[in-house]
Amino acid sequence: MRTLGWLWHPVCVEHDPGQWHPECPQRIGAVDDALGAAGLRDSLHVIEAPLATREHIERVHEVDYVSGVLAAAPAKGLVQLDEDTSIGPRSVEAALRAAGAVVHAVDLVAAGDLDAAYCNVRPPGHHATRARTMGFCLFGNIAIGVAHALAVRGFERVAVIDFDVHHGNGTEDLLLDEPRALLCNSFQSPLYPYTGTDTHSDHIVNVPLPAGTDGAGFREAVGAAWFERLAAFQPQLVFFSAGFDAHLEDPLANLRLRAEDFAWITREVLHVTRASAAGRAISALEGGYALGALGRSAVAHVRALLDG
Repeated sequence: MRTLGWLWHPVCVEHDPGQWHPECPQRIGAVDDALGAAGLRDSLHVIEAPLATREHIERVHEVDYVSGVLAAAPAKGLVQLDEDTSIGPRSVEAALRAAGAVVHAVDLVAAGDLDAAYCNVRPPGHHATRARTMGFCLFGNIAIGVAHALAVRGFERVAVIDFDVHHGNGTEDLLLDEPRALLCNSFQSPLYPYTGTDTHSDHIVNVPLPAGTDGAGFREAVGAAWFERLAAFQPQLVFFSAGFDAHLEDPLANLRLRAEDFAWITREVLHVTRASAAGRAISALEGGYALGALGRSAVAHVRALLDG
């Protein structure tokens, strides 16, 4: 069995955006509990996520934006950063740990200490743009990891697979001028943030899916759009923006995927990139708001990462 890291930090549970907010602290426990119930805990190397540094974050975000976010945490109560994104006293540290988990995972995989890693962290990151919080996200966790892999760890080509039900507009914005990263996005359209259908880039492959798309439709669409491109690009490292809100039970969207569909896309991507990436992969939690479905889907994804 492959060596899989499980990166997290307890402060990620202390990020509380407020009562009734769908991006709730219980999401971390839902994934962790499902992992334990599935008997997978002993197969993982549990690692506490370090803090990302300003250098890590400022490779993709504007300096003034980073300063503003770091100064925004209230001493008590909540601060509303945008219409969807609110933070409490521990939220900024949680965001730094979430980004730091992905950076540290890159270091461990690059060094050969891990074959792959899953970062069970929050807040998510794929809606945060260069200078704007959006959609529950403060920092672009995956994009920060990509920039670190390319700038520090010597990777020449990486791929990002984002199967969250919402278009990863932030990751797209942060990597738009980075041709060494092939970004593959699938998402329901039209749906928040109402982007991704008019992207024109040689290294961004967006797959908009109509409401009601089931697993068979998803598999057909992404298989046709992504797999030849991935094989030709020959990424040396694969990142997953692992949002599980395309599940049929999720309350925030209307796709009809099941846990086995997330396992399928994970296995297929690792298979298609085997010759170049040798199974090296880093995944980080994005969306997923039906707690039971989130746990089951994350377990299916982690099993596929373990199997390689």
